[in-house]
Amino acid sequence: MTAKVSYGSVEVGTELPAQSFPVTRATLVQYAGASGDFNPIHWNEKFAREVGLPDVIAHGMFTMAEAIRVVTDWAGDPGAVVDYGVRFTKPVVVPNDDKGALIEVSGKVAALLDENLVRVDLVALCDGKKVLGMSRAVVRLA
Repeated sequence: MTAKVSYGSVEVGTELPAQSFPVTRATLVQYAGASGDFNPIHWNEKFAREVGLPDVIAHGMFTMAEAIRVVTDWAGDPGAVVDYGVRFTKPVVVPNDDKGALIEVSGKVAALLDENLVRVDLVALCDGKKVLGMSRAVVRLA
């Protein structure tokens, strides 16, 4: 029988509280202003369609930032995240209506590492489709 390894109440399989993040066209305009990324695929429907997209899409870095909020809220400190990476698998399409899109994010502890570090794997979905792949964060526990 193998001993169960944990850091306090955190062990492999510990689930983080899932969260949902609404995204509207107004959200994208605000993000563009804050980030300086004014690429028209994020605000101009006509342009987005001309380049082969189904509609305006959320900024990849915005989607990535929303996903890591699940980890920073759980950890209680954004500075606890020591590494974070994703692969962009599908864009978050943001329709021009009152609802926009919804990014749903869940996570769980996938590995206990040395020095009180854990790896958290995230799943980010929009309309039931994975929008981020290989979404992983390394977190230093207090």
